[in-house]
Amino acid sequence: MAYYAGVDLGATNVRAAVADEEGTIVGSDRRGTPSGPTGIAVTEAVLDVVRGACADAGVDPTAVRAVGIGSIGPLDLAEGAVDDPANLPDSVGRIPLVGPVGELVQSERVFLHNDTNAGVIGERFFSDRNPDDMVYLTISSGIGAGVAVDGTVLSGWDGNAGEVGHMVVDPEGTRTCGCGRAGHWEAYCSGNNIPRYATDVAESTGLDTDLALNDPDFSAVDVFAAAGDDPLADEVIERVGRWNAIGVANVAQAYAPLVIYVGGAVVLNNESLVLDPLRDALDESMVFNNVPDVQLTTLGDDVVLKGAVASALTEGTGDRAHLR
Repeated sequence: MAYYAGVDLGATNVRAAVADEEGTIVGSDRRGTPSGPTGIAVTEAVLDVVRGACADAGVDPTAVRAVGIGSIGPLDLAEGAVDDPANLPDSVGRIPLVGPVGELVQSERVFLHNDTNAGVIGERFFSDRNPDDMVYLTISSGIGAGVAVDGTVLSGWDGNAGEVGHMVVDPEGTRTCGCGRAGHWEAYCSGNNIPRYATDVAESTGLDTDLALNDPDFSAVDVFAAAGDDPLADEVIERVGRWNAIGVANVAQAYAPLVIYVGGAVVLNNESLVLDPLRDALDESMVFNNVPDVQLTTLGDDVVLKGAVASALTEGTGDRAHLR
């Protein structure tokens, strides 16, 4: 029996799973992502969860034939590493992944992807509907996409393609993104920026609100929790839906997907409040070509981890034709 492993390296948690030849998970492990002191500490955490998942499956790491990794970025594919991750302390620097993981399992078949590319690989492999032209879109602390065109997952020369959250949706540039540039989709609709956008809307509209806009702990969770009861929350949610529709229309024009699966904490925790306004606003008046079918991810919070497993099974593609 051959086994395959997947790793989901996030800024908060690192997870691993071991699967059999059919993609059935037979072992798993998770722990918090270290905040340093260097990237080697994160590498060691990745190796530890792979060992833990193997132990849970009752197999030695050397029984693992291939490993897929879905990771926070930015990536350096040439070096098989994460380079200066934005959501970890500056001291972390470079996180070696491909080499150390390959040494652990004694295999050269280690496939590194950014997390959204792992997501689209997972959807292609595990979903009942898996066309060659599809997108996995995450709306969480940030916004990004994994894109498959003609059955090929687009990664870019450095592994960082799909940064659609930095598409300009507002040419007036009324909000500045965390990257320092104006008018980006992420500046209005990501979990980190929705509370800041709510403050801007409050100042520009004067709408009544019970939202604690000045509370340091005020978050997107508070905005969605007030839906239906607070005029400002309702206005922000409606506007976020329109911005999301513009962003999805840009994705549709760029890549012509038949289906867009959407995940990430903002969506998974508020499906009707995020996807329904998006779908209502997205129509043929916004999209020149096919209006994609926008659906909630079928894999929930496991989409990146399962995508990493699917990558290991299919030589990094998610295409069942590549099953070993």
